[in-house]
Amino acid sequence: MAVVTRRWLSSVASAMSSGKGVVVPVAEAHRFMADCMKAVGASADNANAMADLLVAADQKGHFSHGMNRLEMYVSDVKSGLCCPNAEAAVLKESPSTAWVDGRNGLGPVVGNFCMQLAIQKAKQTGVGWVVAKGCNHYGMAGFYAVQALKEGMLGMSFTNTSPLLTPTRAKQAALGTNPLSLAAPGTREDSAVIDMATTAVAVGKIEMQRRKGEPIPSGWALGPNGAETTDPEVAFNTGCLMPLGGQEINSGYKGYGLGLLVEIFCGILSGSSYGPNIRHWMQNSEKPANLGQCFAAIDPKCFAPDFECRMEDLMTHLRNMTPADPSKPVLVPGDPERNNMKLVDKQGGIQYHENQLKASLELAQSLGVQPMKTVPIKT
Repeated sequence: MAVVTRRWLSSVASAMSSGKGVVVPVAEAHRFMADCMKAVGASADNANAMADLLVAADQKGHFSHGMNRLEMYVSDVKSGLCCPNAEAAVLKESPSTAWVDGRNGLGPVVGNFCMQLAIQKAKQTGVGWVVAKGCNHYGMAGFYAVQALKEGMLGMSFTNTSPLLTPTRAKQAALGTNPLSLAAPGTREDSAVIDMATTAVAVGKIEMQRRKGEPIPSGWALGPNGAETTDPEVAFNTGCLMPLGGQEINSGYKGYGLGLLVEIFCGILSGSSYGPNIRHWMQNSEKPANLGQCFAAIDPKCFAPDFECRMEDLMTHLRNMTPADPSKPVLVPGDPERNNMKLVDKQGGIQYHENQLKASLELAQSLGVQPMKTVPIKT
């Protein structure tokens, strides 16, 4: 392994010295992440499901939810807090609904099961609505919503999380970042994909600032005294994120309300842990996460005809609006991610931060897997 490490460091240094930087080919990033999950006991199928999720996040430019999360998933499996090969089970169902027990399985394995079940039900009745308890962190909410697009449907996904959001007028966290997502199809494989935390920012953004050693913007988080902080260490360790909108005067209570909406769909409806009862983020614990999650699929053909055409017309109008800053065109949710995927293709791979590459090498060494191979950015 020492020889491999020296070769890896040499290859990265050589590429960096060219001034062009390095990237990791998408297939290589997928191989590495799948190998890490297999090293801690996940089956090949489940390890690949995890790698699919993480690579998708990095390709879209959401590095907070990609390889950045790999160590957390590995740790949860190694500690016994997550069962890497558990199979989700349906506890109760109707033609349009299902209540599922995730049985503490890997997030994307349970999430894929639930979303596909929702899609199957929507094909039969027009709407499929599935909630699950006993879940683990499932990554990007939008990863599941977009699965419905392949079937010409609208997809939605929500999850509760560890208590990180400080409700308006409070000083302590009581709800999670509680993301919500919606994917709506247009024509010619176009779509709008909304994927957002109900806090001012996802906690992964703070993790990335910690990894890079940079401060966070004002308005993201509160310190233990209830005042805003720009210190990522304080923000991460106190776990008090501000709701979407920030302070009450800037309508932060709306973000708080959206976070509660997600909690109702996920924690309350599924019978999982909810709000302040969920284990704290990234802290040692002897109890499973027991998150609650919600997945929905809607067939637009059951409603007014030509949904896709109207959706495309609206997106086209939005994109063609005169921008306030000519250098920044108006976008539709999902456009930044599509643009980043084109950039990844152009560069020949994913460009990770240097500290992320170092962390991946350390993880490879600890698990005894082949480190990722990097290549120079294509010109």
